Amino acid sequence: MKYEVRFSGTGGQGIIRCAVLLAEAALYDGYYAAQSQVYGPESRGGKSQGEVVIKDTPIHYPKVTDLGILLCLSQQAYDSYAAEVIEGGMLIVDSDFVALSGKEKESVRVIGLPIIETARDMGNEMSANVVAMGTIVGLTNMVTEEAAHKALANSFRGKSLERNLKAYAEGYRLAKEMTK
Repeated sequence: MKYEVRFSGTGGQGIIRCAVLLAEAALYDGYYAAQSQVYGPESRGGKSQGEVVIKDTPIHYPKVTDLGILLCLSQQAYDSYAAEVIEGGMLIVDSDFVALSGKEKESVRVIGLPIIETARDMGNEMSANVVAMGTIVGLTNMVTEEAAHKALANSFRGKSLERNLKAYAEGYRLAKEMTK
């Protein structure tokens, strides 16, 4: 088993935290996980990406080399990375903020979901990253829901945890609706 995932968007969207949460959930499930990140010097608005490699055997190189799953929360992220998704991979885009232009390979499964709008509708746009995490887990089952909940509980407390568990559940629900 091997997953190579890149979360991408702009600074301030919680992209890197989302990658950290997914890597932590994989560890709770007993997998090996490596997480890396790249972001611009701007704290908000600049390009941001977080990568996660998850395997059931030791990881010898911690960076994504065969991008199987790409999540894009901004047009700039799509324009920069869509062509890197491997044949048969998955591209998940925020359908309200990303216009597809054919940069992805033909065999890539493209899924558009209103990730940021879903978080807004829940009353907290800052939870879009956790909605995105729920979406990826719901589409792939790469980690268990129990492990995802443990990772969230390790990172958030009180009302923030409650809000993020709901955001995760909503992303997971969106994904499951797509696979019906």
